[in-house]
Amino acid sequence: MNFFKNRTVVGVICIVLSLLICFAVTPLFNAGISQKTNIVRVAKDIKAGDQITKDMVQSVEVGGYNLPENVLKSKDSVIGKYAAADLSVGDYLLPSKLSDTPSAENTYLYSLTGKKQAISISVKTFADGLSGKLMAGDIVSVIAPNYKKQGATVIPPELQYVEVIAVTASTGYDTDTESSDEKSSAQSSDDEKSLPSTVTLLATPEQSKILAMLEADGTMHLSLVYRGDKENADEFLKAQDDALAKLYPEESTGEKTESEVSSDTGSSAAGQGAD
Repeated sequence: MNFFKNRTVVGVICIVLSLLICFAVTPLFNAGISQKTNIVRVAKDIKAGDQITKDMVQSVEVGGYNLPENVLKSKDSVIGKYAAADLSVGDYLLPSKLSDTPSAENTYLYSLTGKKQAISISVKTFADGLSGKLMAGDIVSVIAPNYKKQGATVIPPELQYVEVIAVTASTGYDTDTESSDEKSSAQSSDDEKSLPSTVTLLATPEQSKILAMLEADGTMHLSLVYRGDKENADEFLKAQDDALAKLYPEESTGEKTESEVSSDTGSSAAGQGAD
């Protein structure tokens, strides 16, 4: 211990340690801080549920120090996915912020193929929408009072069997996808079940036109036809598709093609020449 009582020796040791820190430890630390890496960062604000496109994100070079280990570094691993939360410009992207599938309340919109459309109709009273008990997947008939101003209450043949794909409350949330927190909050403020504001139906263009007309008239009533497994529900929808095919046959089946018209014209002219 007498060795450390010598001020000269202690001073030399301190100098050696200082040099070691300056020329060995510090450069290694600085190298770690200055090491660059490419990451994916948000280029414009993204709302929860939005599908991410290439213009929404950018690849930038940043210092690698203190970055999360699972930060995403390739745009290909981000584009096409869905935001699981609201994202702001400059945010790093982590797997937990993304989803491979759209949010629950939007799933049905991403399943549209172009043959049918999603169209919403207003529910003005409990009675109009089966006392608020309609659910996605239900098969309903649309009842039209005073249909086409003719005084009769009918179920239009185009709207015998229509599929419900969403029931939306006045909060803007679909009633079957509201979070438990939102539901408990709503129940604490109002013990009564809130009135659904709209019902979204899966319809053909022809059906959509009639639904839009009924919506404009403000007279429409939904009756539940079937609720159950999809296989049985598809039987009702197939019956409706068959009915629509008879009501709206393809125009090409009843018209002659241009070549057929030309052929008929030529034959007629030849016949007249022979006469």
